[in-house]
Amino acid sequence: MDSKKDFKPYIPAEKVTPELTVTSIIIGIVLAVIFGAANAYLGLRVGMTVSASIPAAVIAMGVIRIVMRRNSILESNVVQTIGSAGESLAAGAIFTLPALFLWAAEGKMEKPDILEITLIALIGGLLGVFFMVPLRNALIVKEHGTLPYPEGKACAEVLLAGEKGGASAVTVFAGMGFAAIFKFIIDGLKAVAGEVSYTIKGFAGTIGTQIYPAVMSVGYICGARISSYMFAGGVLSWMVLIPIIVLFGGEAIIAPGTATVSEIFATDGAGGIWDLYIRYIGAGALAAGGIISLVKSLPLIVKTFTGALKSMKGSGSASGERTAQDINMKIIIGGVVVLTLAIWLIPQIPVSLLGAAIIVVFGFFFATVSSRMVGLVGSSNNPVSGMAIATLLIATLVLKVTGMTGAKSMASAIAIGSIICIVSAIAGDTSQDLKTGYILGATPKKQQAGEILGVVASALAIGATLYLLDSAWGFGSAELGAPQASLMKLVVEGVMGGNLPWGLVFIGVAIAFVVEFIGIPVLPFAIGIYLPVQLNACIMIGGLIRLAFDKMKKPEEEKNEIVNDGILFCSGMIAGEGIVGILLALFAVFGIDKAINLSARLGISATVSNIGAIVLLAVIILTLLKFTVWRKRK
Repeated sequence: MDSKKDFKPYIPAEKVTPELTVTSIIIGIVLAVIFGAANAYLGLRVGMTVSASIPAAVIAMGVIRIVMRRNSILESNVVQTIGSAGESLAAGAIFTLPALFLWAAEGKMEKPDILEITLIALIGGLLGVFFMVPLRNALIVKEHGTLPYPEGKACAEVLLAGEKGGASAVTVFAGMGFAAIFKFIIDGLKAVAGEVSYTIKGFAGTIGTQIYPAVMSVGYICGARISSYMFAGGVLSWMVLIPIIVLFGGEAIIAPGTATVSEIFATDGAGGIWDLYIRYIGAGALAAGGIISLVKSLPLIVKTFTGALKSMKGSGSASGERTAQDINMKIIIGGVVVLTLAIWLIPQIPVSLLGAAIIVVFGFFFATVSSRMVGLVGSSNNPVSGMAIATLLIATLVLKVTGMTGAKSMASAIAIGSIICIVSAIAGDTSQDLKTGYILGATPKKQQAGEILGVVASALAIGATLYLLDSAWGFGSAELGAPQASLMKLVVEGVMGGNLPWGLVFIGVAIAFVVEFIGIPVLPFAIGIYLPVQLNACIMIGGLIRLAFDKMKKPEEEKNEIVNDGILFCSGMIAGEGIVGILLALFAVFGIDKAINLSARLGISATVSNIGAIVLLAVIILTLLKFTVWRKRK
């Protein structure tokens, strides 16, 4: 890689081209809201989100170059900068804030209003951008030759391959369109089953698969390795743990409540055992996995933070060059002060002055760590959930020691954890975007302004999105398991001394350590334990397709094109299903879902519905092949 001394950006510093235009702002905000809502829906279902930078970049190229007949790579770069902010803010929000809804459902507190959610998301997002501004010169410029920032570099390569913009954009839009149709057939019309399951007679275990294109797409994007870990966790919980609980539980009452294991299984089957038992085991494994990943990263975290602080000395933009201009530091410092006071003084945010101080200290620390770590290992391996768990543990302990207990303190702890989780996610995303801009020759302060616009637009949309999804299905349900938020809820309750089935939690912790000892990454395995095996199996199908593509005996360049087309198509499918998921949530709230339910109207039998589901799954796979392996290439 070029060193800083030898590096020349694609657009020279002395050349001025359109960047932060009305067109780029409008398209970017639309994509921020779309990808934010889609990733919120996806994250609440499967416990993880996917990067929106590359699909946002190719959509920007398709619209700006092909539709609007304009040719400004920096304008497209601003679109992806604004658009990707939605996904990152959604990730930070859905990992924590649904815990407040879960407590409200249990009658422990009032449901958070949309204004509270918006303010928490907005403040976290703005702090994430502000904290990254003074780090840009230290991490992006001075360490250009040592920190690769894989997603940022990949996004720059996509934008530089401008002549492919039209074809790439078609691939993304095709994925969105097909997934929208498939999702509407499955969950709108209910013409086929959303999942197919099989239970062996005399055995309590269940195996099967979901049919959803977005879930399969997650497996394709993550690859066979991560998918297999998740699937293995699902097999352990649904084919080993559930049968053991049913076999030996009998008349025992282990979970909170009065029903015995036998009564739960007789009434609700394996799903009932999963809901009342396995999710606590999975949460214990997730908590242990998050802490393990954070502890393993501690040497790198300490080195990262101290190195970044040293690099920041004298890192101001003394140069008057366009490509070295950041937002003025006086504005940044003033903004941080104002936001800190806002956290303390705004009544809708349940955080004290002590909590505001914790947010600023930990927020800057984790923003620094997040920004550097994504430069080394990529956004997918950034231990954001581990950072959030550590913050929650410390914040909850501090609140408890200072005499705050009960629902108010739990809500305060989640608000603190949520803001810091969003800070970490946005700081990582901003650093990747600034790396892309550095390679292309963008103006940093215009990108930073674009990131702020994306944060504001996404924050205004995330509250309504969470309320809509909760009203339609409820967090913690089979449709929206909200695994990460359930974990955060468990951590806070545990520290505050809530009534938890600790035996189940510690089983999960023990499983996490065993998995770590034998060399398997804990977090994907733990997520697999927590989620339904049918969902994990669908992810595994996508992972196997990606493995088949990676193993194809074709020239390396052609194989890479096929794999990348698959990533774009699957990114489009995730966005398309997420959009229709939000639409169907609206239908459910207003009762339209019953009117379009063909299964109820036509009396479609379970057998026919299952056969139709398998056929539809085959069609989904064929459409992926059509836009990858079977695509005509020049």
